[in-house]
Amino acid sequence: MLNKSVAVVDVRSSDITAVVAERGVNNTFVIKSKFSCEYDGYAEGQFLDERSFCDALRSVVKSTIAAGGHAVKTLYISVPGEFTYVVVADNTISFQYARKVGSADVSALKEASVPKSRKGWRRVRSGCMYYVLSDMRRVVDPVGMLSDSLRGRLCHYMCSAAFADLCEKALERFGAISRICYIPSVYAEAIYLIEPELRDEYAVLFDFGSISSTYSVVCGNGVAFSESFSLGSGHIALYLTETLGIPYEAAVDMLGKVNLNSRDNPASVIEVAYDGKTYGYPASEVKDRLREALDGICEAIEECGKSFTERITDYKPLHITGESARCVRGVADYMSGRLARKVSVVSPHIPFYDKPQFGPLFSLIDAAIREKEKSSLLLKLFR
Repeated sequence: MLNKSVAVVDVRSSDITAVVAERGVNNTFVIKSKFSCEYDGYAEGQFLDERSFCDALRSVVKSTIAAGGHAVKTLYISVPGEFTYVVVADNTISFQYARKVGSADVSALKEASVPKSRKGWRRVRSGCMYYVLSDMRRVVDPVGMLSDSLRGRLCHYMCSAAFADLCEKALERFGAISRICYIPSVYAEAIYLIEPELRDEYAVLFDFGSISSTYSVVCGNGVAFSESFSLGSGHIALYLTETLGIPYEAAVDMLGKVNLNSRDNPASVIEVAYDGKTYGYPASEVKDRLREALDGICEAIEECGKSFTERITDYKPLHITGESARCVRGVADYMSGRLARKVSVVSPHIPFYDKPQFGPLFSLIDAAIREKEKSSLLLKLFR
């Protein structure tokens, strides 16, 4: 690959996207190639059809390599929330006297907090939400600061071994790929989509997917809590299928025709055509069904919030990203009223890609580029 480019694979619950990109000017990105492939997805921490996933993964990687004209040696793959487990730990190291904190001290603190190996999981990343100096100042980078101790609120990201094994098995025929780097989606989205000042005092991020969604509590430079549940816009469409008696494909089309904020007269009808047949229902009935489905997702969000007991966050704004964030017009407003909290949609600040469905992908690209830049810097330092 070209020195500045990265090859990434974003695994979502309905499709997989491979991109070759590099950082552009003003925090934008230059997309050199992009390929997507739908597959059966995953739920409850398992792929619905492993063969479908492997075929889709091989397809996008093969297309990426063919289009690039140069070898892909390192591949960055996102780890969805369903396959991620976050371990949070507090640790402290003390010095004999007050001195400047060095990078070696930061590394020692991190290594001292590494959790024991857990069967079925791989540790793919470790980081620190924040550090605390002896004068009780909280900082995100303590290097160079004077202190006689260093405390850290550390987080370790564990990837399902079954997920990693399946990715590696699917890609074993691509001999040119010498390294696969797994990047947890919850981490990448937290750092890229949530502004640092919001992360300083805890922020809540909701990745609203097609089949699976993930609720995360973000703090500093890490994730304090993450929990996934198998609900998304696909289930909203399925609810319309079951309650209105229409084909699933027609229900998906119907989602795009509804605006929960609009005022309709009693005679208003929402119609969709599928397979030579037209399906029409009163707008009020369709909206009621959609609200019922969204209520179920809001209840799941509330349960996730209750599971995080470290800090009260139910008054914090809920930041939503993902392909389902705007599956129906007015979703954010309805969820805001239902959850009694501010709900805002977050997207990349990039022309043509400033939509929530691109949030996870560009978060991955940003994390991969930062990872490559860090690796390149370390290589230069130790030459």
